[in-house]
Amino acid sequence: MSRSRPRLGLACVLVLSGTLVAVPTASAATPRVATTDYTVDVAAADTGPAIADSMYGVFYEDINRAADGGLYAELVQNRSFEYDPADNAAYTGMTAWAPTAPDGVRGTAAVVDDAGRLNERNRRYLRLDLPAGGGGYGVINAGYNSGIRVERQRSYDFSVWARTDVTAGTPLTVRITDPAGAALASPLRITLRGDGWTKYTGTFRATGSSTTGRLSVTGAGGGTVRLDMVSLFPRDTFKGRPNGMRRDLAEKIAALRPGFLRFPGGCLVNTGSHYGYTAPDWERRRSYQWKDTVGPVEERATNANFWGYNQSYGIGYYEYFQFAEDIGAMALPVVPALVTGCGQNRATDDPELLRRHIQDTLDLIEFANGPASSQWGGLRARMGHPEPFGLTHLGVGNEENLPDAFFERFRQFRTAIEAAHPDITVVSNSGPDDAGGTFDRLWELNRAAGVEMVDEHYYNSPEWFLQNNERYDAYDRAGPKVFLGEYASQDNRFYNALTEAAYMTGLERNADIVKLASYAPLLANEDYVQWRPDMIWFNNHASWGSASYEVQKLFMTNVGDEVVPSRASGTPTTTVPITGAVGLSTWATSAAYDDVVVTSADGTTLLRDDFSAGASNWTHSSGRGSWSVVDGAYVQSDAAAEDTMVTAGDPGWRDYDLRVTATKRSGQEGFLVAFGVQSTGNYYWWNLGGWGNTVSAVEKATGGAKQQMISKPGTIETGQAYDLRIQVRGRQVTLFLDGQEWGSFTDDRVAEPFRQVVTRDRATGELVLKVVNAQAADARTRIDLGTQVRVSSTAQVTTLQGGPDDVNTASFTPIQPRTSRLTGVRNTFSHTFPAYSVTFIRIGATERTTP
Repeated sequence: MSRSRPRLGLACVLVLSGTLVAVPTASAATPRVATTDYTVDVAAADTGPAIADSMYGVFYEDINRAADGGLYAELVQNRSFEYDPADNAAYTGMTAWAPTAPDGVRGTAAVVDDAGRLNERNRRYLRLDLPAGGGGYGVINAGYNSGIRVERQRSYDFSVWARTDVTAGTPLTVRITDPAGAALASPLRITLRGDGWTKYTGTFRATGSSTTGRLSVTGAGGGTVRLDMVSLFPRDTFKGRPNGMRRDLAEKIAALRPGFLRFPGGCLVNTGSHYGYTAPDWERRRSYQWKDTVGPVEERATNANFWGYNQSYGIGYYEYFQFAEDIGAMALPVVPALVTGCGQNRATDDPELLRRHIQDTLDLIEFANGPASSQWGGLRARMGHPEPFGLTHLGVGNEENLPDAFFERFRQFRTAIEAAHPDITVVSNSGPDDAGGTFDRLWELNRAAGVEMVDEHYYNSPEWFLQNNERYDAYDRAGPKVFLGEYASQDNRFYNALTEAAYMTGLERNADIVKLASYAPLLANEDYVQWRPDMIWFNNHASWGSASYEVQKLFMTNVGDEVVPSRASGTPTTTVPITGAVGLSTWATSAAYDDVVVTSADGTTLLRDDFSAGASNWTHSSGRGSWSVVDGAYVQSDAAAEDTMVTAGDPGWRDYDLRVTATKRSGQEGFLVAFGVQSTGNYYWWNLGGWGNTVSAVEKATGGAKQQMISKPGTIETGQAYDLRIQVRGRQVTLFLDGQEWGSFTDDRVAEPFRQVVTRDRATGELVLKVVNAQAADARTRIDLGTQVRVSSTAQVTTLQGGPDDVNTASFTPIQPRTSRLTGVRNTFSHTFPAYSVTFIRIGATERTTP
């Protein structure tokens, strides 16, 4: 997963000026949007592509605090005192901890990194110098979100690694309390003995419930106590696993019945240093390397998480494999390819390091599949799983934006893996977007090398998902198969879920090409969000599925075994030209603009501004950045500000040329020139030198959500003046850079709101008719199943329906499935699919036999 642009909230609108949309037919008979008529014709006795059991799965990445404070059931934050400013500028080794002196007598508490550490990978520990005589002193932990959640009559296992220099021993008292100090369980009393690291354990039985609990650990009697790996774990984990998963979150994932589990990333795989923990001056920000994450938890490293916090590796590769097995999913790990992505875009040129990572990957396969008598299979067995996990698929790399450098390394991984393990499917990828130069080059390389499966990723506007249902219809049936490893519409409203559902009908129709698909991201802690949308939301005491979760669950639990050929009529369309004002913007860059000229197609001047008289023509629509006229140019001087749009002109302008001179003054990227501007969330812009000054693209924003229309690799030089011209004619746009045509596109795809697919469930003998109606009009539909099957007169119906702006929250979940019985089903029957709905109809059908 990677994006350098945060995504704005979706204001749901179906008909926008400058957008080609499908619209329902009008009617003066009713004040609401009229019903639209459709037909669905099903060749019910015919068979289309088989659908793999693993068609739909889940992608797990530690983003939005998905692991620590999330799926990993540990309740203590920063349990090993390893938080560091390298993880987050606000962090210290004492983050989430505070000294406590319940008897008023204070000692000292300090995080120490010295030769007395627990082990080389768990380097830091807490040193407590206790006051002599009476009185306790120690530390208290605040947990995640509002605190540590405990439930009355539930058991919680405490453990700590500790040592004391007091020969007679040191009494340690451990308490769970509310913020005011009131007990939520009887205290544990432990006596530390000896100056060697020893693990001490105990169990609490909660006497009260709280979501704001605190854990305190205090010692008394003087001397020095050293503590590390302070842990509080609920006994009630998923499947009762020690060091296991938070039950409610794991159960929501299991309820999807995922066919596979892709892990651990994402940007965690291909960012940071690829050198190991043991390298000299080891880098805190390292790519996710599996050997760091196995073995006893107290011996595992921690790491700076790409998304801005610390990750403990409490959930490591063993736990991922075990979780996949527990939920009945195929494990699909992803390993680094030594080319960074996610805005970093660097290739590590170190042949010895590459050989080490290739060997690590071979060792990973042995860890998953080797016998207990092998080195790495033996480690798996010692961790509690003597039988192999049965790994079949493995990804190399994630969203690399340097296609040739990536593929050179990928081929070496693939060659080594296939030589040692020819039964493993090695998965490549196509970069971070659905199209563009990187995408095209990687697909060219993958096809030429006969790669078996390519991982595609894209996050786009709802409109894009309605426009691109046929994306995989034209893919080469003899080429690599597709793993759609990450996709989502840019928000969490029901309308987003509807457009994703519409798109999924195209995935199923092309099940011979799209073999695996997973929405992303999977999890989000509501208080630690780096990315939106997300499938499952949670805090420290509750979890809830988004509207997209409900759509994914409906599809994932009603897949079927094969596609049944079918076709549907479309929605009437209305074509309008691209219209709108013009704009200037920057992103983490200071830039100067001059000599703005807008002329109509007949040569009439609509706007001419050299800023000699100021900038009165321009409106600062975003409110971000610092704009002023400097030396006769319009300058945005704040090199840290993002999305600083200023606009000028008329939203009704059409068929015009925009010309401007742009100069980058400083900062991380280039500049942005907008056209077709209707509002702050609806426009096109030419983004030159975006994505860390590596790519230039035209992006279209609809309701704040963006999609790319065209993109190419490109950088913008500081101090160089660029002559930019944008020509808009109807829905055709042509762009010129320094007098040369840079590219062009025609925005003429129809956002079709009515989509369907039919599959067959061989176990039940049912046809599963899946219909998405992503519009304000009801869809009155004539369904024709042909004459070659006998159908049951009643059918089961499952419906998701709501307002387009509905959002599921912790306290209100308007998007929930409703089941009902449909009567009067015949070979030809009519059914009205409600506005803004996803409907699955399971129809009993048996093939007629000829007398």
